[in-house]
Amino acid sequence: MKKIIFAGVISLILLGGFVYSTREVNNQTPKKPIPKLLSAAEMKAKLKKWEATPDGIQYKKWQASPAGKKVHASIAKISQSIKDKSNMEAVVTSLSLPPGSRLGFGVMVRINDADYILTLGLDKQGKNALDFKNEYEQLHSLKVNDKISIKSHSVSQAPKYSYPIIAGDYVERDHKQIYKRVLRKGGC
Repeated sequence: MKKIIFAGVISLILLGGFVYSTREVNNQTPKKPIPKLLSAAEMKAKLKKWEATPDGIQYKKWQASPAGKKVHASIAKISQSIKDKSNMEAVVTSLSLPPGSRLGFGVMVRINDADYILTLGLDKQGKNALDFKNEYEQLHSLKVNDKISIKSHSVSQAPKYSYPIIAGDYVERDHKQIYKRVLRKGGC
């Protein structure tokens, strides 16, 4: 009986050692080469090369068009507020984004007599029955002509849209927070 117990203990030790050793080998991450940062001259050359492509030509035409100039003028109106990450007073003008947009959940807003798309990320409402706290729940209660205060870290543009796109970080209505962007852990 002692020999059987001894053999069982030895086999468990050997098996545990084998599992532990293979786990350590698999946990080692392969070293990836760090991508080399491009110099200003290299970035300029890449941009010139892209501008010669059909997409680059189309973008340049859009920039020179009245719609492109309107978008750039709208961006200029709020660029200082974006840079300072200060509050921007807005009025909700539409609860839906332009047709065909793929920006996730968002609303149309007016800031300083210019229209903007306020995008707040992907709305996963109804995807998970165990998700008790939906971060967009209070945003769904917005109505047209509601006055809100927005903070953002960036504004972007795309030829597909006739409006600048504001990435919302923080939204409040009646001095109460109704949305705050959740930063992802362990990443950008």
